[in-house]
Amino acid sequence: MSIPKHQHLSLPKALTLGFLIIILIGTVLLSLPIATRDAHSTSVLDAFFTATSATCVTGLTLVSTAFHWTIFGQTVILFLMEIGGLGFMTFTVMLFLFMRRQMRLSTRLLAQESLNLDNLSQLNVIKLILLLSFIIQLAGAGLLMVDFYPRYGLAKGLWFSVFHAVSAFCNAGFDLFGNSLEGFANDPYVLSVMSILIIAGSFGFLVWQDLLLFPKRHHLSLHTKLALGTGTVLVLLSIVVYLLSENNLAVLSPHVSFGNRLVNTVFMAITPRTAGLVTLPYQQLSIASIAFTMLLMFIGGTPGSTAGGVKTTTIGLLTLQSIATLRGKRDATFGHRRFTQENVFRALTLIFVALTILTVATLVLCATQPIPKNDGLQTVTFEVLAAFGTTGISLGLTPHLNVLGKLIIMFLMFIGRVGIYTVMFSILNANRKQPNYRYPEESVLIG
Repeated sequence: MSIPKHQHLSLPKALTLGFLIIILIGTVLLSLPIATRDAHSTSVLDAFFTATSATCVTGLTLVSTAFHWTIFGQTVILFLMEIGGLGFMTFTVMLFLFMRRQMRLSTRLLAQESLNLDNLSQLNVIKLILLLSFIIQLAGAGLLMVDFYPRYGLAKGLWFSVFHAVSAFCNAGFDLFGNSLEGFANDPYVLSVMSILIIAGSFGFLVWQDLLLFPKRHHLSLHTKLALGTGTVLVLLSIVVYLLSENNLAVLSPHVSFGNRLVNTVFMAITPRTAGLVTLPYQQLSIASIAFTMLLMFIGGTPGSTAGGVKTTTIGLLTLQSIATLRGKRDATFGHRRFTQENVFRALTLIFVALTILTVATLVLCATQPIPKNDGLQTVTFEVLAAFGTTGISLGLTPHLNVLGKLIIMFLMFIGRVGIYTVMFSILNANRKQPNYRYPEESVLIG
C-alpha cells in the first residue's frame, strides 16, 4: 500500500505533537543525575510527570521543587514553564521575527491556531506582546527582588525573584519555598506583586492586543469585553464568597492582621482559576470554600492565555444565552453585539465533553487509587479539577498516586493546557469540512 508523498499533519495534531515533544525533552533533562540533588537520578515517570506539569503550567508535583531538584533541574522547569506559558509556537514566531524571515503559510496557520487568534493579520502584534510579556516578567522579578534580597542575599534572592516572576506570570504554580507562599501570608507587598503578575499572564494574546491597540482604535472586541467582564465578576464574587465562607480567612495565624487577611482573601480569589500559588493549606478550608474553589478551577481563565478549564468566555456566553432563552429571546447579546450560533454550539460541546472527561477520570481514580476513607470523593474530585484547570492546588493526593493515577492526572493537565478541541480533534481525526448535504430537521422535547 503506497503512502501519499504530501501527507501533512493537521493543525491540531501538529500542536499536540509539538507540546508532547517539549514534554519529552524536559523529561530527558530532568532524568539526568545533574538535575537531582545528591546526584540521584529521578525515575522516568516522576520526571515525565514534572515535565508535563511544568509545560502545562499546572504546578502539581510528586517531589518538592525546592528540595529535590538542583539549580539545573529548577532551570529546566523554569524554561518549560516559559515555553508552556507563552506557547511553543510563540517562540517559533519570535525566531522568525528575530531572523527577519518570512514564515510559510503553514507556520502562520499553526501559530494562529496555537495562540487562539482570529486571523493571520493578528500575528503582526505578537512581537509587541512578546516584548511586553518579557518586560512584565523582568519588572516583576525586580519588584520581588526588593523583598527577596534582604531575606536571601543577592544570588539566591535574584534566582528566587526570576523563578517566581515567571511562575506567577505563566500561572504555573511552582515555587522554591517548599510550602508555596504560606510564609508570605503576612507580606502584602509580595502577594500584591504576585497577584499583578498572575492577572497580567491570564489575559491572553487577544485581550492584550485589544488593550495595547485601544488608544489607537478606541474599540474593544466582543471577546475582550466578555473576557474582562466575566473575569471581573468572578473575582468580585470569589472575594465575597471566601469572606463569608471563611470568616475572613480566620484559619490564618492569629497574628495576621485584618488588612493582611483581606489581602490574602483577594489573592485567594485570584489564584484558584489558574495560578496554583497559595498562602494557606487548602486542607484547612471549610467545605463551602473547597466546593467553590472546585467551581473556579473548572471555569479556568481566559482563552489564549496560560489558563486551563473551560474558560471564562464559555461560562459568560452560556450564562447570557441561558438568560436570553429564559426570557424568551432568540439571541444572546452583549456589548451591542450578538453571539453566533457556532459560538453557542462550541461552548455547549466544550462543557459536555469536559464534564464527561472529568466524570470518567474521577470514577477511575476512585476505583484504583489509595484515597482517604473520609472525604475521598472530595479529594479525588478536587485533584481532577486542579489538573484539568492547570491550577495545581492540591489536597495532598497527587504524591500518593499509583502509575495509572499519575497517567490520568498527566492527561488531564495536558488536555487542560493544549485545549479540549485541539486534543480531541487530534484523537478523533476530525475533519472541519462540512458535507454537502443535510438531513431533515425535527425537534425533540427539552426540559
